[in-house]
Amino acid sequence: MQCGFAFLEAGAVRSKNTTNILIKNLLDSCIAIVGYWALGWALAFGDCPNNTIGLFVGYSQFFLANFSNYPKFFFQYVFAATSATIVSGAVAERCEFANYITYCSVISTLVYPILTHWGWHPKGWMALGITSGVVNTHYDDFAGSGVVHLCGGSISFLAAYIIGPRIGRFPEDEDDESDEILGHSVPFAALGGFILMFGFLAFNGGSMADIVKPGEGHIVALAMVNTILSGAFAALTYLIAHYLYHGKWTLLLTINACLAGMVSSCAGCNKMEPWACIFVGVGAGLIYLTLSKVMIRWRIDDPLDAFAVHAGGGFWGLTSVAIIGHDGVVYAIGNTIGGATDGGDQIAQAFAQLGWQWVCAFAIVTWSILWMWPIFGLLKKIGKLRVSEEVEINGLDIYKHGESAYPLHAYGHGWHDFESAPDTKVNHSKHLPVGRKNRIMSVHPEMSLEQLASVYDRSGSVGETDQPKRLFMNQMERRKSRMIEANALSALYLDDNEVPERKNTNSKTVSLQVPTTIVEAPETEILTTEEEKKESNWM
Repeated sequence: MQCGFAFLEAGAVRSKNTTNILIKNLLDSCIAIVGYWALGWALAFGDCPNNTIGLFVGYSQFFLANFSNYPKFFFQYVFAATSATIVSGAVAERCEFANYITYCSVISTLVYPILTHWGWHPKGWMALGITSGVVNTHYDDFAGSGVVHLCGGSISFLAAYIIGPRIGRFPEDEDDESDEILGHSVPFAALGGFILMFGFLAFNGGSMADIVKPGEGHIVALAMVNTILSGAFAALTYLIAHYLYHGKWTLLLTINACLAGMVSSCAGCNKMEPWACIFVGVGAGLIYLTLSKVMIRWRIDDPLDAFAVHAGGGFWGLTSVAIIGHDGVVYAIGNTIGGATDGGDQIAQAFAQLGWQWVCAFAIVTWSILWMWPIFGLLKKIGKLRVSEEVEINGLDIYKHGESAYPLHAYGHGWHDFESAPDTKVNHSKHLPVGRKNRIMSVHPEMSLEQLASVYDRSGSVGETDQPKRLFMNQMERRKSRMIEANALSALYLDDNEVPERKNTNSKTVSLQVPTTIVEAPETEILTTEEEKKESNWM
């Protein structure tokens, strides 16, 4: 799951922020395991001697003291890491690192564990539900539509709202159409989506915890089948709707819709028949479509659609299991129409269970927001919520981590675009133009892919009259052309007051340093006629 989130988010952001989003996905696992080991497990599943306090929080087995059920701990830790990872997509490309460390620690250590105690501990108040006459409700969420995805999705909405949109995402004039900021790698995002689709099978099927008793293997297989079916119906629903509206077969948004369908299946994948996935999947696809549009209408920037996928899918999952699952509203009405003697009681129980699911969903959203609102507000007040405009525009990778995901020198081929490669059978080192022999790569900051692309756009936009074809008759013309090109690069990436001046270090040398190369050439050296001929031959 973590690998899938990493690739999905990396592909959905610009190349200048790729390292930043990847290290956050790495640290999600590292921070979550430490916090969940120290406090999270105890608050979630530790027993409490006081029955009243035990309704809300556990209070034993801190640091896994006197505990040995490590398979269950590991599985729950993965859920905790997932709930924190969801938020990183909503604040991508402008989140301060201190903000990330804070919310990741709080979610995985406090917010998520206490929610799981409410819903998944036998003595939690949501799990116990309400018993009155023929009504006996309980929290029905097999694999975390609510406590994992609705929790993470709600916090994502809050975080994206407080931190504000990325620079340039929404025009200042509200009447203008929003400008979409595209990610840098569709293959990365698609790969992440495929890995997540595979991970959901273990995420949902593995929620059975074991396969030792008769019938448990059947439930695991049913959960996996329902998971992939729900995702498929959600993806197809969104794909068709998007085509009808825009006339395009979108890939990335279809992947998100598929994930929304799988999120919705988490609640009832163990107790609904495969045909019910039509209801779950189609509903999830439409809800994702609606919430994604609403976020744009409200001018809330969520680069990964984390709120629409996880909060929308999670809420629909809690709702659909009470409608289409065994003992749900559909079955109760069907049994009543079929002549069941206790049909009225079944309908009352089914609608009471639906109501309890909504109460629990409201409690999850409220708990998540009440915890994180003051934290985000405090971080914003002290200036640790969002990076500066300069850092956001230029990218977080170099400034925050000193590591570019795509170093420019990894793309360098060493030849000018207007030069032909020499014959590989001949040693041309002694025939290289003066200035090429001692040109070296700079160790100073590199260009990002966006900068590199802008160079190509700049060179391609020059008209034929402005930039004639470069065929050089002698070395001086070649040297002059390179100096012009170097000046263009320096003017493009440096402010006017930062452009380095040409310095005459001696009477025979002129040096110019640009962001990526150093060019040095003696002024007075002239090639002989024979050398000029050799030089022109390999051009």
